[in-house]
Amino acid sequence: MKVIKTPFEGLEIIQQVNHPDTRGGLRVTYNNKIIKKNNFVYEYCTTSKKNALRGFHFQHKFQQAKYVNVIKGKILDYVIDLRKKSKTFGKTYKIILSERNCLSLYIPEGFAHAYYSLDKTNIIYYKLSNFYKPQYEDGISTITSGLNVKWPGKKNLISKKDKKFGSFLDFKKKYQGL
Repeated sequence: MKVIKTPFEGLEIIQQVNHPDTRGGLRVTYNNKIIKKNNFVYEYCTTSKKNALRGFHFQHKFQQAKYVNVIKGKILDYVIDLRKKSKTFGKTYKIILSERNCLSLYIPEGFAHAYYSLDKTNIIYYKLSNFYKPQYEDGISTITSGLNVKWPGKKNLISKKDKKFGSFLDFKKKYQGL
């Protein structure tokens, strides 16, 4: 495994080790000697159809660091830096994560996260540093964020909850940052 730095402090791309053979393959998806932020307490897996758009999600209290790994399929993954003292506050970062490129993303606390499903079937596996607490959950609109975010599809599958999120400006008015 190899850690690749990004221009965002703490945001890291992980190049996983893949061992294919005639039977299939073995992929090392996590190693706490490489990913030293070993504070994960919660794991879950999502399945998403093609054109599913999820996010931008965050918890304003009990913030969550996330380790995002695509088991099957391909996603366009975006984050927004919400850390008010960060040099990259309000900036976005995007990356393609897929079962083929064997990349995963470590997202530190203080980021909002979203992704768009590019394949027919997508399975995304998460490790999180804090438990899900719906009373502290909030988000930023994936459609009207006011940021330079471009999604590839026109007929996106978006949940009712995600459609209610406001813009980044609304976030700044409400929280000023995390």
